Amino acid sequence: MRRRSFLSTVAALPLTALPLAAQARGFTAIDLTGAAIGPDYLLSYPDGKPATLRDFRGKFVLLFFGFTQCPDVCPTALSRAVEIKRLLGADGNKLQIVFATIDPERDTGPLLREYMAAFDPTFIAVHGTDEQTARTAKDFKIMYRKVPSGGSYTMDHTAITYVFDANGKIRLGLKHDQTAQQCADDLRQLINPKKPGFLQGLFQ
Repeated sequence: MRRRSFLSTVAALPLTALPLAAQARGFTAIDLTGAAIGPDYLLSYPDGKPATLRDFRGKFVLLFFGFTQCPDVCPTALSRAVEIKRLLGADGNKLQIVFATIDPERDTGPLLREYMAAFDPTFIAVHGTDEQTARTAKDFKIMYRKVPSGGSYTMDHTAITYVFDANGKIRLGLKHDQTAQQCADDLRQLINPKKPGFLQGLFQ
């Protein structure tokens, strides 16, 4: 499964092309602070109730787009999220993992609820109509498309995990090849920010 989006271009930028404040923070992830991504969605929870990112203000949200029949990328990302929570210890309780399906045709509410429970009962899935899914993907700069496979299909999609801070602001894009430890280290910087040094403070 290919992982394509404008974010790969951001990741390829030389260090000198990034803001000095972003360089100083030293994230392994892509620093998306201030990016025009989202900032919210209008989808539904598995029980049909309206769902938005605003529901999780006060928590650090990890938002991933995928589908339940994904053979590798999605289960890998969700399993990594389980390990990230463990590595963060008590701070893991400050996270909310949200899985947004890009395959509403097959990913029904009951199936999404069962899929999340297989990883962590606190993980939440959201879904929408075809039109809502397309609009949300566009707002969040997510690429997805159906790929014929035998008598059915699979999905090609962007594999990035967005991180929103406790105020609902986008901060990071966790790359698919980052380890759980690298992700936890990045998140720890957001959850427990250190007082900036003299030089860093000049550029923030």
